[in-house]
Amino acid sequence: MKVPGNHQGLITATFSRRMNLQLPSGEEVPGRVKGKKLRPVCGDLVQVEQIPSEPELLITAILPRDNELSRPNARGQTEVLAANLSFLLVVAADPPTPDWFIVDRYLSAAELMRVSAAVAYNKTDLHAPREGTLAALGEFAQIGYPTVQCSARTGAGIADIHKLLAGQTAIIVGQSGVGKSSIINRLLGEANLRIAAVSRGSGEGRHTTVNSIMLPLPNGGAVIDSPGVRDFAPAMQNSDEVISGFREIARYGAQCRFANCRHLREPDCAVKSAVSEQRISARRYESYKRLQTLTKKLAESRR
Repeated sequence: MKVPGNHQGLITATFSRRMNLQLPSGEEVPGRVKGKKLRPVCGDLVQVEQIPSEPELLITAILPRDNELSRPNARGQTEVLAANLSFLLVVAADPPTPDWFIVDRYLSAAELMRVSAAVAYNKTDLHAPREGTLAALGEFAQIGYPTVQCSARTGAGIADIHKLLAGQTAIIVGQSGVGKSSIINRLLGEANLRIAAVSRGSGEGRHTTVNSIMLPLPNGGAVIDSPGVRDFAPAMQNSDEVISGFREIARYGAQCRFANCRHLREPDCAVKSAVSEQRISARRYESYKRLQTLTKKLAESRR
């Protein structure tokens, strides 16, 4: 195996400090990361070097990213989960009990990354969507996010997801136990990922995906399967980023009396008026306020 002339590779799987790489020729090769500070993720384009007398390539640098999906870790530092995405599919289901605020936060991340996003409601084979679920899906559709009702077990709705992800570099995200890996298995047409049953004791999902991996889709494009998360907040730096993460709030906010309105307590706020007139979902507005509070706390912790 020879390193190509441009010395670049695409990260397609991560195993701590070791990675799988796809070379420009399409060949898949193993690699390892140089040093302790470099932290490539699935989707990264990286610089590589040949290691004499070894089958692995040495990853020496990460090329500039178009975007990155990130979150603050337990220490308040930013942790990157995936890079160079073009689509984010957020999955909810019942069980576990849907947390629509987590869905909102993933959609906010998509807005900041400037990628397309959609919401899928899985496990429709168990029961029809409840009233609250239909209301939430209607809210997402009203502000422009495609929504799909599906069942990974029966295959219902999977064709619609295929259409959404065709030609994209996508990541499927959501609470643990909603069936992300099951949906990926359906998309791939083969059961090659481990699936964990929802914990009977807690009603919450068990984490099943140990390593992040990029999987090519049969109809073109690829999907990144990453470890499940029980809670998520995009690593936003300031109030302006939170506003940008809610497309309807950003749109109505342009009509506010004050250019620096944060849409919380300010007078003549077009966003608060739109909420009171039900042109903006009260639930989405509450989610916006929660994320503003969280972002403020994280900013204070970094000082």
